[in-house]
Amino acid sequence: MTTSTFLAAGLAEQWSDFWQGEYGVWIIARGVRITLWVIGGLLGARFITWAARRITRRIDAEYQQTDQLVRTESAKHQQAVASVVSWVSIALLFVVVAIEISDVLSIPISSLAAPAAVLGAALGFGAQNLVKDMLAGFFIITERQYGFGDLVQLSMIGAPKESIGTVEEVTLRVTKLRTVEGEMYTVPNGNIVRSLNMSKDWARAVVDVPVPTSADLTRVNDLLHGVCSDAVHDDSLRNLLLDQPALMGVESIEVDTVNLRIVARTLPGKQFDVGRRLRVMVIAALGQAGISTPAGGGPVLGTISASGTAGGTAHSQDAPR
Repeated sequence: MTTSTFLAAGLAEQWSDFWQGEYGVWIIARGVRITLWVIGGLLGARFITWAARRITRRIDAEYQQTDQLVRTESAKHQQAVASVVSWVSIALLFVVVAIEISDVLSIPISSLAAPAAVLGAALGFGAQNLVKDMLAGFFIITERQYGFGDLVQLSMIGAPKESIGTVEEVTLRVTKLRTVEGEMYTVPNGNIVRSLNMSKDWARAVVDVPVPTSADLTRVNDLLHGVCSDAVHDDSLRNLLLDQPALMGVESIEVDTVNLRIVARTLPGKQFDVGRRLRVMVIAALGQAGISTPAGGGPVLGTISASGTAGGTAHSQDAPR
């Protein structure tokens, strides 16, 4: 027999002894099971994430295939629920994997009761904000305060000003907003003290028109009534308006100006587009009639967002232009 044959026989005997020894038996009996549980948990998490993305893409595709200009409240809520369910499912999956691995390692759960109590008390003080965020997120989603695609304004504890943007994701812990400049806000749900939903059910565009006190208000009223009538036939406004804009009359009187107000009920989130177009139409109508606005003044756009179901209103002066 050659030297290589003796070396091969020796290696084979060592390999056989290793798998029959303590470490080899542990790897076969427990290591493989632990590895399978870890791989299974990771694959399960990937599958849950894939399924959630598939559901949200299907909801989004159904919206894109219709002629709707805005998402329905049901679609917004479904996408928020899908995100939360996937997050909770992944968390529960990893808890199950951890329990099964501890069982494979023969770690008695009862022996962990005392350390767990101490650890739970320590985490309880440090995780108060986390629990607060998750409870707040639970009520945000179940009460349908806002959902994916909503235009919202959030007031937060300790923040110098409100955060305004479009909701891109809602989880139990955070809300993510995309501003008109493309920036992303990540807001802990527990820090939100007030939310203003500017795209729920319907919204209202408000245009304040300042005119000189010397102007003939009867003539100005007739012109603005004509603008309201023309708005429902305008190509860019026809599909955004829920009814004909209305002239509310004189809103306020100042030293040299009188402010008249036009309001229009619009699709949710479209009040800003409608307000901009109405301002153009008002300026054109006043210009053709030879009525000029005061120096430095002009039709002023404000918004009133409201929930058609609740019947309430809320004002916002810092709305995105």
